[in-house]
Amino acid sequence: MALKCGIIGLSNIGKTTIFNCVSNTKAEITSFAFSTNKSNIGMVNVRDPRLQIIRDLVDSIKIIPTTVDLVDIPGLTKGASEGEGVGNKFLADIQQTNALIHVLRCFDDENLPHIEGSVDPARDKEIVDFELQIRDLDLVERKIERLGKLVKIGDKKAAHGVDVLKSLKEHLENFGNVRDFEIGEQDKIDFILDMYLLTDKPVLYVCNVDDSSAIKGNAYVEKVKEAVDDDSEILVIAGSLESDIAELDADDQKDFLEDAGLKEPGVDKLVRGAYHLLNLKSFFTAGPKEVHAWTIKKGMKAPQAAGVIHSDLERGFIRAEVMHYSDFVEFGSEAACRDNGKLLIEGKNYEVEDGDIINIRFNV
Repeated sequence: MALKCGIIGLSNIGKTTIFNCVSNTKAEITSFAFSTNKSNIGMVNVRDPRLQIIRDLVDSIKIIPTTVDLVDIPGLTKGASEGEGVGNKFLADIQQTNALIHVLRCFDDENLPHIEGSVDPARDKEIVDFELQIRDLDLVERKIERLGKLVKIGDKKAAHGVDVLKSLKEHLENFGNVRDFEIGEQDKIDFILDMYLLTDKPVLYVCNVDDSSAIKGNAYVEKVKEAVDDDSEILVIAGSLESDIAELDADDQKDFLEDAGLKEPGVDKLVRGAYHLLNLKSFFTAGPKEVHAWTIKKGMKAPQAAGVIHSDLERGFIRAEVMHYSDFVEFGSEAACRDNGKLLIEGKNYEVEDGDIINIRFNV
C-alpha cells in the first residue's frame, strides 16, 4: 500500500532541500524562482526501530522497511490556478497525491530573497490555500455543470448531487477547505471523492527554520501555530542542518545529533508524520531470511492485511498466528510466546494492531 505525499509551498522556502534529505532521488536546488519545470519524485524508507529489534531476536538476514513516495512540487505563487508561475500542471500533480506536506519558510536569509518580499509564513499559507481552493472550485463547478445535464432528464440522485456541490461551492468561495466541509459519508462517496480535490487532502505543516531554531522554534513558528487549526500537526525542521546530517553515515549522524541537541533527524519525524497522517500502521512478518514491514489502514482485518502481502493469502485465508510486538520483545522468541500463551490464533474478524508480528495460514 504505497503512500504518496506531495511537498508543497511557495518558491525559495526550502522544499527541495528537505526532499533531498529524505529521498533516494536528489533534485537540483537553486535560488531562482520557477527554475524547475517538473516535479521531483522519490522514495524514502520509513525508519522503524522495531525492525532492528525483531531482526536481532530472530537473526534475520535483512530488513525490508515500508516506504513512502514523495513528490516535490515546484514552488507555487499567486495566480498558479490561472497559469502563473508553475501553473495548473503542478496543481494537477498535487491532485495525484494522498496527503500534503506544506513547507513554510520560517527563517531569514538575505541571500535567498522571498518571492513576496518578506518572510511571513502565515501569509504564505494563505496564498497556497487560496490557489488550491480556486483549483477545487473550478473542478466543483465543472461537476455541477455535468450533473445539471442529468437533472434535466429527471435524475433525482443528480439533483441531490447538485445541491450538495452548490453548498460546497459556497464553502470554497468563502475561503474554506474541503476537509472542513461538513457532509455525510455517503454524499462524500457519491459526489466528492472522485474529484480528488486538493483541499480535501490531510496536511502536515513543516516549519523550515534556521539551525539555531531547530530545537525550540522561533517567532515565525509561533505565527504558523496561530494560523492553523488546533488539531493540525506542525513539525519544526532545520532544512540546512538536516542537509548536513543526511551526508553523514549512521555513527557520525548520532554524534552530530547529540552535538546539535537533537534526538533524531527531523526528517525521520516528517516521514513518520506523513505515514500516520492517513491513519496507516505497520505489521511485521519475520523469519530467517527477512523481517518485513507491511503498511495497512487502521481498522483493517486479518484477511485484508494478508492480501497486502499477496492476494493468494487473502483468497485462501484460514487463520492468523499473532504475536503482539511488546510480548515478542518480552519473551524473545515465537516458542517462548507460545509457551506463555502469547501466540494468539485469530480468525477473519481480527483487527490487526500496529506492530503485530503475524504468520498467515492459508490454502488455495
